[in-house]
Amino acid sequence: MGEGVDSVKAEEERVQEHEETETWNQKKQTQILQLSEKLINGDLQSKIEAAKQIRKLVRKSSAKTRSKFASAGVIQPLIFMLSSFNLQAREAALLALLNLAVRNERNKVKIVTAGAVPPLVELLKMQNSSIPELATAAILTLSAAPPNKPTIVASGAAPLLIRILNSGSVQGKVDAVTALHNLSTSTEKFSELLDARAVTPLINLLKECKKYSKFAEKATALLEILSNSEEGRIAITNADGGILTLVETVEDGSLVSTEHAVGALLSLCLSCRDKYRELILQEGAIPGLLRLTVEGTAEAQDRARMLLDLLRDSPPEKRLASTVLEKIVYDIAERVDGADKAAETAKRLWQDMVQRSMEHSMNCIQHRAASCTPSEISST
Repeated sequence: MGEGVDSVKAEEERVQEHEETETWNQKKQTQILQLSEKLINGDLQSKIEAAKQIRKLVRKSSAKTRSKFASAGVIQPLIFMLSSFNLQAREAALLALLNLAVRNERNKVKIVTAGAVPPLVELLKMQNSSIPELATAAILTLSAAPPNKPTIVASGAAPLLIRILNSGSVQGKVDAVTALHNLSTSTEKFSELLDARAVTPLINLLKECKKYSKFAEKATALLEILSNSEEGRIAITNADGGILTLVETVEDGSLVSTEHAVGALLSLCLSCRDKYRELILQEGAIPGLLRLTVEGTAEAQDRARMLLDLLRDSPPEKRLASTVLEKIVYDIAERVDGADKAAETAKRLWQDMVQRSMEHSMNCIQHRAASCTPSEISST
């Protein structure tokens, strides 16, 4: 009997809870429509208040609520407000759009499709205001959606993001790096838009962050892109601690950041071994590179081995003594496989290095022989 009463009571509670939820949803939908109406037909002050309310309501709401606001038609009037002569209206609209886009891929695409990028680029150009950094955050959020990337790249946003990277607050710089990294995956031509002005702030941020962090992965990815141009390589060399910071990332970074860091160093050395290999050696790159040949990704291992070959190909008086290299290899082997197997692992690593060095030397001899005339060969 008691169980039956409890069952009826529980069912009544469920019905009541469902009715309360329905009532709440109806109130929320009514509120959404009212705010949309204010944005579309209200005066400027009403629009500003509506934008502020939208931001407040969606900050902690679900993606579903954000989608309902978009369906109610709030995106287009908010975009129009971005071009208002009223600074408060711009800021309110910008923050509302930013919050509508967060954690909602469909809204991100809708916002860009509706024409938000050109006015956002204009906001990036503003001086002496917090708005450019808010616009940077918006570009960052919108650039996370793959369909948006080509539009943002074509808009001319990249040079303006680099300006934020150089002169913005710490948060502005971090947002600019992430936005640039998002855009860098959109097209191979992006490297043409990423100029050497980005190098020094990237190096400085990389110095200060944890080398295994996600941020370090983004910063080193951009530095690797920059290392493919002569201007970028010069900027890395001239930056205070530029090469050292990349070497430290090879030593302490995550699998991703070490791969990008060694890629940047390899680009330097491949472009002009005589100029860069001594600079890299001076920063103590050998131990980190040797460790990377064992512990890195397949790509990082290949890059590290190639760079080691380039670094070893130096005049005899500049080479590290074999005993020093052997000790470094043994220490790495001991950390990787333990003391019991260290000798065997070190021997295998050392043989691999020697073999690669011999192959490199043989290739050089064959290359020289192929480029000589028969009379030059017979005279040697």
